[in-house]
Amino acid sequence: MLVATAAAGAIHSSPAEQRVLVVVNDASPASTQVADAYVRSRHIPADHVVHLNSPATEQVARTEFELTIQGPIASHLTRAGLQDQILYIVLTKGIPLRIRGTGGSDGTMASVDSELTLLYRRMIEAPPAAVVGLAGSPYYLRDERVPLRVRGTSLSEDGEETVASEFLSKPMLDTPLLPAIGRVDNPQYLGAAALSTARPFTRDNSELFLVTRIDGFTVKDALGLIERGRAPATVDAVVLDQRAGSFDPGGNGWLRFAADTLSANGHTVVLESSAALATSTTAVIGYYGFGSSDPAYRVREPGLTFAPGAIGGMFVGSDGRTFVEPPADWRPDANGSPSLAGDLVRAGLTGVSANVAEPFLDATIRPQILFPAYLAGFNLAESFYLAMPYLSWQAIVLGDPLCAPFAKARTDEPEVVPGIDPATDLPRTFSARRVAAASRGGLRADAVRLALKADVQFARGNAAEAESLLKQATDLEPRLTIAQHQLAELAADREAYDEAIARYRGVVELDAKNSVALNNLAYLLSIERNNPAEALPFAQRAFKSLPSNAVADTLGWIYHLLGDDAAARPYMEMVAESPATAVMQARAATVFVNLKDWAKARAALDALDKIDPDAKHRPEIKALRDSLK
Repeated sequence: MLVATAAAGAIHSSPAEQRVLVVVNDASPASTQVADAYVRSRHIPADHVVHLNSPATEQVARTEFELTIQGPIASHLTRAGLQDQILYIVLTKGIPLRIRGTGGSDGTMASVDSELTLLYRRMIEAPPAAVVGLAGSPYYLRDERVPLRVRGTSLSEDGEETVASEFLSKPMLDTPLLPAIGRVDNPQYLGAAALSTARPFTRDNSELFLVTRIDGFTVKDALGLIERGRAPATVDAVVLDQRAGSFDPGGNGWLRFAADTLSANGHTVVLESSAALATSTTAVIGYYGFGSSDPAYRVREPGLTFAPGAIGGMFVGSDGRTFVEPPADWRPDANGSPSLAGDLVRAGLTGVSANVAEPFLDATIRPQILFPAYLAGFNLAESFYLAMPYLSWQAIVLGDPLCAPFAKARTDEPEVVPGIDPATDLPRTFSARRVAAASRGGLRADAVRLALKADVQFARGNAAEAESLLKQATDLEPRLTIAQHQLAELAADREAYDEAIARYRGVVELDAKNSVALNNLAYLLSIERNNPAEALPFAQRAFKSLPSNAVADTLGWIYHLLGDDAAARPYMEMVAESPATAVMQARAATVFVNLKDWAKARAALDALDKIDPDAKHRPEIKALRDSLK
């Protein structure tokens, strides 16, 4: 339904609407319904809708985020050539809110939305032939199974470990990577600069995506954001509710600064500094307060009338933690039940800032930037991101990014559909940035362009053309180790093992500590060339560099093939105690049976049955089971 609707409306899309990518989670009926409504409302083109199959939960592991959200979005952008055209990403109800992690100012927890703002930059900084994944053997480490992986090892869809961060930090690419810990300065943040210095968000002046979401307690609430964002009013009254008795230069000071700035520009402002809740006799276009952080605020809604297009938020640490509606008699407090952004959506706001976890006050939206920017003509997304100090952090922005009740006509609108660089098949601006980033380590630019062109061909399903381009690239520049890995994988997939082994040997010669190349070389030598003795030192070096369960499986199995199950034991114990594939559990069981460790053999086989219920019918697995009797 989404595709048909988008196609029907594509010819009516405005230039701004052609800058939007809508993300729908097919695992969530609510996401599908909200996405369909937004596509209809904004006439979003069909190829600007990306379908995910992500967990329909509010929190996901970072691996799930990368595999089921970030990776598919990146692949879609590459296939469709939309890297430069898309400026705004709209997530829909039913897409996870939060990436699981540690708390604190240096924590790894972040909102899905805030992490996705950096996707364009991550795509620029990924090495050539590392953006688009290939399918392949589940038996050994494959760096390309997780597109854009930058935070260590993870599990791929079939449970196998993958390591792409390894290659992102190698000498082949001297690129400053985005940190896994803590927050990242937002280059859009206006800070203390004058509003007159702010410019409309374009691809030429930014390497970000502005990410918002259409969400609420219910689908009806989310649809209200769409309806109000499509037809905003132009009233200019703003209500700012200070926390009485507090003299902090942060929240209260920012609200005072906002009031002074707006008043000086001729706008109507109500600044409530007493313990009473702020009120207004007219509809308002903006609201900011302290929510449950204010002892006087023990209500769910501020009791104001919001005009369509109204925006705002609260200085509350985790008001975006959930969009599961609380019971009707629930009331917020400052002791474990903070206010919820969903209540502001239901109260009639069209744009809301919130946080999925504690951001700390210095990371919150600055109202003294937000409201002047919005009233000066910036759209909803631009206004919130001009007022947002950090990315890769806790913030989310609810609402239609294009909502702009005070928009002014632009005479400098850049081309909507950017031209393509024929040397890379990538959009021109993105191509120039990718080539510059990938060439920093002294790699030949002509080889880099061929490897980037191969990325595009992989994304479009043209594996043969991509392989030809990669061979040309590596002939010119053997140090393109990711490309060498890709070629080795393709060779192994068609059982050209000598070619694959030669490629991996070449990588190891260039980079003696490349754990993935060492592991895969050891695997092919031992399994496909029946030479475990030659494979052993490569596997040992791989495990020393990367002591993961996938490398432990390779090393342990090589010891088994050499007839030394006692040496294999610690590695197979590591495999059995960690997430593993069916093949890995079967190998562990084999070693345990040979060592007559029946309990561990049974546990490994039981784990195998859970992973692959049909495995018990295979003769080799039945034989292992029979040996336990």
